[in-house]
Amino acid sequence: MALAALCREHPDRAGFSRREILERIRLQGAHPELRPGVQVHIQQHNVANYPPNAARYRMFYRLGDGTFRLFRPGDAYHPSRGGKTHPNRGDLPAKYHGLVDWYEREYCQGKTLMEDDPILKMWGLGREIWRGVDPDAYVAELRAGWNAEGPPLPGKPAHAAREKSTPARR
Repeated sequence: MALAALCREHPDRAGFSRREILERIRLQGAHPELRPGVQVHIQQHNVANYPPNAARYRMFYRLGDGTFRLFRPGDAYHPSRGGKTHPNRGDLPAKYHGLVDWYEREYCQGKTLMEDDPILKMWGLGREIWRGVDPDAYVAELRAGWNAEGPPLPGKPAHAAREKSTPARR
């Protein structure tokens, strides 16, 4: 929530340092003492575009200069990360609900994550059918019946494909 507050208050800034985020956490006073694990969350657990360590969250996005901004739909992220992109509204004190609303409506501009796309949700559908099948052997088996010119073109008889590929005689 500290990074969200910084991003909301300073829309002109591309990113914020770890130190700035930590200072904002102290100022917000969400916890009586700052636990050592908070720094690990900033640098590893929440960073979408880095390999996950323990947590797989996608809340932060690390920029090339080492600063952080909030993750938003469309950002590239490590393929092993599939965790949440922001805290659940119901898990937060009421004073932070406005930040969650701002994040969803304004910061993300109403865009949804790729995994919310119904077509992309089909990724991996039917994988059990291909379990144990060597793809190279499967393709080789399919090609075994082809003649030297390759497979017939879709919708054309095999002889039409050969005629097209053979140079005309004069």
